[in-house]
Amino acid sequence: MTQAPVLPPREARRFVIAVATFFGASGMALANWFPRIPETRAQLGLSYDELGLALFGLGGGAMLSMPVTGWLIGRIGSYAITRVTAVGMCAALPLIVLAPNMAALAAALFLFGALTGSLDVAMNAQGAHGEGRVGRRFLSMLHGMFSIGTVLGAGTAAGAAAFGVPLAVHLSLVAVFLVACVAVAGFFLLPDRTEPEHGAPAFALPSGAIWWLGIVAFCGLLSEGAVGDWSAVFLRDSFDAGAKVAALGFGAFAVTMTAGRLAGDGIVDRYGAVPVLRTCGALAAAGIGLVLVSPGPGVAIAGFALVGAGICVVFPIVVRAASHSRDMAPGAGIAAVSTAGYTGFLAGPPAIGLLSEAAGLRWGLAVLVVLGLTVLILAGHGRAADRKG
Repeated sequence: MTQAPVLPPREARRFVIAVATFFGASGMALANWFPRIPETRAQLGLSYDELGLALFGLGGGAMLSMPVTGWLIGRIGSYAITRVTAVGMCAALPLIVLAPNMAALAAALFLFGALTGSLDVAMNAQGAHGEGRVGRRFLSMLHGMFSIGTVLGAGTAAGAAAFGVPLAVHLSLVAVFLVACVAVAGFFLLPDRTEPEHGAPAFALPSGAIWWLGIVAFCGLLSEGAVGDWSAVFLRDSFDAGAKVAALGFGAFAVTMTAGRLAGDGIVDRYGAVPVLRTCGALAAAGIGLVLVSPGPGVAIAGFALVGAGICVVFPIVVRAASHSRDMAPGAGIAAVSTAGYTGFLAGPPAIGLLSEAAGLRWGLAVLVVLGLTVLILAGHGRAADRKG
């Protein structure tokens, strides 16, 4: 297959803005609902365990849809899938708070999760394909736009809650806005496949380097989920920190991770994927080590910031490497590492909670040191991220 020509500068700029819009919209959609989960629970009168069971629908839908999306990308490309799933995900957002009972909530979350997971794979495939057409890296920046979207979404949700905007009204307005954004942006995406892989199976086990890339993705996103769920708890329980100080742990982590993602493409261009991955693993392990030996909250917050700088570009590099791997088709490879990564993101934090219940939170978080060192050791499998085609 011949390499597609590089886009003219104006078309390239429009494409990058368009695909960045999809990443930002995905982050905004998720973050507009997460802060209002307590109101959803109160509205339906759910117990904690009932809410927990309903929330399994979100992760379950995403995990099931990712491999299917990888297969579909091999047949029809990511262009149409990105557009359809983005509109569907945004439109499905109000269904979550319109659910009349727990079963309906679980079903709405399953649908929302399936569309979100499918969009995640498709827009990453669209971004990886677009790097070749634009002639430069920008996949890490796209993940930075997702992070910015979550910040904007959380701020929107906080504002809506502060002004007493009803849940259904809030999420309906957000859905209309986001549907309009992705509908317009969809016109500037790039077709990425003309020869469907008719012989490709719907489900294929990862092969070759994809196995190892999946482990790296698992370690990176598990660390991200763990810091998100446990940093404030650690600061509160270990140092009796107040709510404002406890929140600074995740805040510092989020700032360094977002900044690192926005700058990550240039860093990888300059130093190469493998050295950057090795440095990321070392920084993440050192950051958690600093948290574990910290004598006070200030040092622990600095440690969480170091973890953010460490894992910021792990997943973007893995996605790029999977898209250029010779072991699997791009869509299937991205789906495989995404599934592995989000398995860690969803299942890891609860597992750390169980370990912490038995041995203490410091021992639970000590697992993240091992994960950082694993990224360092397996970094060599990310060398495909430096391929141009």
